[in-house]
Amino acid sequence: MAGVLGIDIGGTGVKAGPVDVDTGRLMAERIKLPTPVPATPQAIDPVIRQLIDHFAWTGRIGFTFPGVVSAGTIMTAANLDHSWIGVNAVAHLGELTGQPVSVLNDADAAGIAEMRFGAGQGEQGTVLLLTFGTGIGSALFYDGVLVPNTEFGHIELHGKDAELRASERARELEDLSWGKWAGRVDTYLDKMEALLSPELIIIGGGVSKKSDKFLPMLTLRARVLPARLHNDAGIVGAAMTAPA
Repeated sequence: MAGVLGIDIGGTGVKAGPVDVDTGRLMAERIKLPTPVPATPQAIDPVIRQLIDHFAWTGRIGFTFPGVVSAGTIMTAANLDHSWIGVNAVAHLGELTGQPVSVLNDADAAGIAEMRFGAGQGEQGTVLLLTFGTGIGSALFYDGVLVPNTEFGHIELHGKDAELRASERARELEDLSWGKWAGRVDTYLDKMEALLSPELIIIGGGVSKKSDKFLPMLTLRARVLPARLHNDAGIVGAAMTAPA
């Protein structure tokens, strides 16, 4: 099978699919397996092997990770086990898979895909992508250039990490109505708009498929659009950044 395998490691699930990096399209139906608890490297490794075996994959692989990734090393792991911190993930996953691999922040990967193939295509100026899922991931671009590892989901909002109040997981845990949750998201986005003055905000993550339930309730100056690649954006961006 031609293409590149993208593997998106998340706080609740690990998703994978082969990607045609020239078009940004998945070449086969993605699969998702639950993230083990605790989500240590040793626990996640067999999940990754299962995904690779499912596609009988040999060749380049791009990985995302939900935290700061600097020169291939994991620096933070808010929604996975902290034993990941300090791990050279490129070396670890390269040894695990026996293939050339790359590793980058999950929201950065989603942003790269959306800027190339999705809602940010052709956009100049400041563009902010936010993924709402287990946490809140962020990717910031200026004139199409990524500012990596922004982690804006951890800014303080009413004395807490923003993602503890406004993530999709927070909506589910607290059984919030769409209106109540939209109010929290609006408060969070107001703060981001005050800090960054983006021309465009792209809302990604699984919740982007339900954007009609909350986007009309937001009150921002910036344009706000749902991610066009929805929850596949991380897989696509991971594949796009795999080593040549």
